[in-house]
Amino acid sequence: MSGAGFVAPHVDYAATAPIIALTVGLVVILMSGVFETTKRWAPGLAVLTLAATAGLLLWHWNEQIDLIAGALRVDNLAISISLIAILSAFTTILLSIRERAADEAGQGEYYALLIGSVLGMVLLSEAENLVTFFVAIETLSIPLYILCATNLRREGSLESGLKYLIVGSLGSATLLYGMAFIYGGTGSTDFAGIAHGIEANGMLHDPLILIGIALAAVGLAFKTSIAPFHQWTPDVYQGAPTPITSFMAVATKAAAFAVFVRFFVVALGPETGDWQTGLAILAAISMVVGNVGALGQNSLKRLLGYSGVAQAGYMLGGIVVASEKGLSSLVFYLAAYLFMNLAAFAVIVARERETPFGDDIRGVRGLAAERPALAWPLTISMLALAGLPATAGFIGKLYLIEALVEGNYTWLAVFIAVGTMISLAYYLRVVAAMWMSPGEQVAGPAASATGAPASGPGSTPVIAGASPEADPVDPRAGHRWYLVGPAVLAAGITVFLGVIPQPLVDFASHAGASLF
Repeated sequence: MSGAGFVAPHVDYAATAPIIALTVGLVVILMSGVFETTKRWAPGLAVLTLAATAGLLLWHWNEQIDLIAGALRVDNLAISISLIAILSAFTTILLSIRERAADEAGQGEYYALLIGSVLGMVLLSEAENLVTFFVAIETLSIPLYILCATNLRREGSLESGLKYLIVGSLGSATLLYGMAFIYGGTGSTDFAGIAHGIEANGMLHDPLILIGIALAAVGLAFKTSIAPFHQWTPDVYQGAPTPITSFMAVATKAAAFAVFVRFFVVALGPETGDWQTGLAILAAISMVVGNVGALGQNSLKRLLGYSGVAQAGYMLGGIVVASEKGLSSLVFYLAAYLFMNLAAFAVIVARERETPFGDDIRGVRGLAAERPALAWPLTISMLALAGLPATAGFIGKLYLIEALVEGNYTWLAVFIAVGTMISLAYYLRVVAAMWMSPGEQVAGPAASATGAPASGPGSTPVIAGASPEADPVDPRAGHRWYLVGPAVLAAGITVFLGVIPQPLVDFASHAGASLF
């Protein structure tokens, strides 16, 4: 018989348990949304799924296990990036409490899509094969296309989802085309097999492989918001529901950078000399474009979108040097970036719900006097993203600069320093708005006698520049524990890691040693 010679690959169920937990959790959450009596369980089930997955991942810390005929690999790098994605998803669940998008999409569907995207991120961080790589990146992306458009009554949300779908599909197609060139030149889909094929087949510096590398780099640059392939980022960040924007800003970058480093260091290791300079130039362009683009932004989400473009350039420097220290600095910065961004987005969510200004910078003017519990986290977040001392952002940039200098890319380290100086202009502008500006007064029928925004079910602010699709104002939003708590905690961790960075340095060093 034709199938007599087929041997099924061995499956290590203990090592694949995190993937199984996410898959089972996704199905259970989706089914809970079918019934009226169980749909309110969806957030709790999502938290339970993430907690179980995190525990199963930590169970394999300091182990190196190849799964399913080498298609996946569980190691400290995969576990570290997966934990960053899981923590980001957990905070997204908190920020999504009372979120209109979750209600309009359906509680079960909304949280199932979120868990589905996390599943793609875990697979992507473990991918050691081109097929697994592509399937994982689509598993990550497709739920996010939908989640961006879940606020059905907001034109901006639908536009965000459509833009992300179109540009994301273009990036995936470019990536797939590059993979085809690399497979054609090496005859293998496994990362280790590709490295062997490049050398064994005499393909070093071959145009076929070089074209494949260039196309794959462009595809991954789309996914990680690296300039000049970043055009979608500010628009999608602004239009998507803010909890989803916070998730995309960190988790998507973390997973994409994990496979970025695996693919380039493991599979394309023999061609290191050919791709290092190209990626270094992309990193420098991204730093310049991101920082300059953020200067004139009034939307805080667009500002953080351009900031993310610049930050992606900084992170790419960790891959450029192709060393253990470079990878460790990348993981450190990704973990620090999680807390810096979480503090900012939690405050933005709160102000979107308690003011009629949405994510406009006017919403945080006078915040220090009105809501100091929100002003301090946002201040710390801005200072950390700018890389000021006593914050995790400063230590992260210092770590990246040290890795670049040791890797003979001092000129790129100078770009980080210059980019940091430029970024002070827009980060400190936000800080000044909170601490040095009076609060915005709302004029019109929606204002009370004291000038405070009107509130209550269904009230719509009537102010100059207010969006007709703005959500109803909730004056208590700035006191909600699930918004203030994450903001304060993330800001506190950001300062703690800036003063005592050693725990995170050790965590990142274990991840960095996985590939070297």
